[in-house]
Parts: sequence; C-alpha cells; structure tokens
Amino acid sequence: MTTFCRPGPLTAATLASLATSFAACTLALAQPAPPAEPTAVPPLHGEGSARYRCGGIGIDESTAFRAATRQHPLSLLFAAPGGDYQANVTVRISDAKGNQALQLRADGPVCLIDLPNGSYTVEATPEKGAPQKRSVQVTSGRPQTLDFRF
Repeated sequence: MTTFCRPGPLTAATLASLATSFAACTLALAQPAPPAEPTAVPPLHGEGSARYRCGGIGIDESTAFRAATRQHPLSLLFAAPGGDYQANVTVRISDAKGNQALQLRADGPVCLIDLPNGSYTVEATPEKGAPQKRSVQVTSGRPQTLDFRF
C-alpha cells in the first residue's frame, strides 16, 4: 500500500506557516478586479450645428449614453409602453419655420442630439405604429429628454 501523505507532528512553526499561506491566498483572492474599460458612445453624425449619435444597446453602452446626456441639449428615448427599448425609429426634426433641421434613423433606443437654440418639432416613427410628434425648446446648458412610447 502506498501512502501519499504522511502527516508530521503539528508544531507551532507548521501552524504558523499554514496560517501565513492561508492569509496570503485570501488576500490574493480578495483583490478587486481591474476596472473595466469605459464604453465610449459612437461618434457624432451630421454636419454643422445639427448633429446626433444613437445607441444605448446593452448595459455598458446604455450607461455611457446616460452619462453623456448632460453634454447634449436634447436626448430622445424610444420605448414600448411596457418599457422595452425600441430601435429603428425614423426621426425628423423641423425648426419653427417648418424647415428640416435633421433627419435620421435611430439604430438604438437613445439619441443624443446637438441643435442650435430654438423651437423644434420632433417626429418619431417606429417600424410598426403611428408617428408621434413633440415640440421642444432647445436651450444650451439645459439638457432635456423627450420620451416616445410606441
């Protein structure tokens, strides 16, 4: 019969050595994981003073978009009445004179919009369902969100 482990006497030195090894392993396992790389929001699209970025799919990107809303005068949120996010929404933004300021296809549930100060009408049309319109007064330094529920 083969013996794989033959315990020796438990001396104070052996116990101290075991305690030190256990403490070192515990500390190594208790170290926090390195911080995750922050998720960047997509680049702005458009030209001049009317620009946008859309996204917000997944927890990381959604968190990044929420943080970025403070940097844009207008944010759009698209969701079902129950709260499920919606994407593939056609958006048309017109100024107070009825001129088209911006048109886009939202590829995510959140759009961050940069527009000059002024009054606008935002029309959002989902893939299935009726279009909805909202009026908004854009003022730099006063970010606001329009919530569309389809």
